[in-house]
Amino acid sequence: MGTHDLDPIQRPTLTDSQWERLTRFGTPEHVAAGEYVFRSGDRNYDLILVEDGGLEVVRDSLFWIEEAVLAHMGPRSFVGELGILNGQGAFLSARATRASRVRRVNRAELQTLMSEDDELCDLVLHALWARRESLRRGPAALTLKFVGPAADTELLSLRRFAERLDLVHSAVELSPHDLDSMGDHGITAADLPVAFIQGEPIRHATPGLVADRLGLSYQSTVDEIVDLVVIGGGPAGLAASIYGASEGLSTVLLDAVAPGGQAASTSRIENFLGFPFGVSGAELIGQASLQALKFGVRVYAPCEAVALDTVGDELDVTLADGRRIRTRSAIVTSGAAYRRLQLERWGDFERSGIYYAATQLELRQVTGAPVVVVGGANSAGQASLYLAAHGSPVHLVVRGDDLGSRMSSYLVDRIREDPRVQVHTGSHVTALDGGGSLERVVIDSVGEVDARGLFCFIGAEPATSWVSGLDRDGDGFLRTGTDVAVQSLARWQAMGREPLPFETSVPRIFAAGDVRRGSMKRVAAAVGEGSSAVASVHRALAG
Repeated sequence: MGTHDLDPIQRPTLTDSQWERLTRFGTPEHVAAGEYVFRSGDRNYDLILVEDGGLEVVRDSLFWIEEAVLAHMGPRSFVGELGILNGQGAFLSARATRASRVRRVNRAELQTLMSEDDELCDLVLHALWARRESLRRGPAALTLKFVGPAADTELLSLRRFAERLDLVHSAVELSPHDLDSMGDHGITAADLPVAFIQGEPIRHATPGLVADRLGLSYQSTVDEIVDLVVIGGGPAGLAASIYGASEGLSTVLLDAVAPGGQAASTSRIENFLGFPFGVSGAELIGQASLQALKFGVRVYAPCEAVALDTVGDELDVTLADGRRIRTRSAIVTSGAAYRRLQLERWGDFERSGIYYAATQLELRQVTGAPVVVVGGANSAGQASLYLAAHGSPVHLVVRGDDLGSRMSSYLVDRIREDPRVQVHTGSHVTALDGGGSLERVVIDSVGEVDARGLFCFIGAEPATSWVSGLDRDGDGFLRTGTDVAVQSLARWQAMGREPLPFETSVPRIFAAGDVRRGSMKRVAAAVGEGSSAVASVHRALAG
């Protein structure tokens, strides 16, 4: 949908049989010339099948730019893009170029189509995904625009949210000179970052505000009870939601930030099954998120859960804004929160120089400048190699004396062979310095070094404080299955069973991934745990 002539993937040629099967799912409607079948901002808009006549897809005019026609769609074509699958509001409009006959396929009917007809599912999904990718490179990206100071952490969080959710968007990083002239546009430096949605500004924009405006926040229906809520969108949570939905469970996936967890921040995963040349965390999570939408998972982010309580035979998941989701079961995959170094000015530089991930987003902030990476596990090793490969001299600071004690041997070998990475074992970062952004770091074993970025990979603490009613070990990790403490087993006696694999101390509440005591803290293991937990969910719901 980036040009008037779509490629064959974006506008596939349908056989008579395919078109007949596709139209069975649509409700017929006649539209007059110039009439809109959906407008930008519409919630839960439909996939439109064009039987006769023609439609044009339009990026509406904004206050600084006129409308742009992105595509013309004739008979035997369908109009829509990937946001339909997740209930995202439309960010483009579609109107009839002449009197036309169309069929509307709503989201529920589309999910039925995708679950019942594998051939049509692949055809439609490929087209919707290809259109989304094409839209990134054209004028549609102006419908969601972020503006803020260069290297600002809040602007970075907006961009990360949009990229993780695969939203078509653009971003403008302002220099100090640009900030002085913002008043000419009715925006002051105090308003930043600003998100423009269809040209309308949201001052002090946050991912939550943007999600609400785009229709990506959870909206309950009256007396709705879902089968499964998965809390946390990392590899374990995505796997659990995909397996749950693909096996017939009505499934909701929540994440406090955006799907992906720490895995999405990993620059390169080289030992994941099926990727002999490695895969970036962002690419892996992107494909998994698309798979979740394919099977009808309702994905909401940022959407933070703050409580999980038993209510009769069901569970209530309470969200930070007070809304509740009633469910028959839940899987906690909330992962872990990044640890920080206890240093003066740490908070100052978290907005401009300290990062907990090493992806293209962070890479743009350091652009070949010297950096410091702190940590001794795989994530720190992968980040060091990634940054070095893109031109940054790297100081890798490892607290322990042996680089190989917690890092895979293949990474250790490559780091030792890379002249761009200096390894400092038995060392600590002791101070940070700079003006408005990080400029220097003090390492106790070598002294002061230039650094425009400090990448911190010193582990994480389980995100379990919000589920204090569940049995945890001394470090806060959730106990599951046979690991549940003896004193917690009394509640199970009346049920005549013990906790199932991955089940916590409370019936029908499960845990998987990094949040669970005894987990391997690896992407492949998290995927296995998430999918295996669903098997226990089925057993619990059938009991």
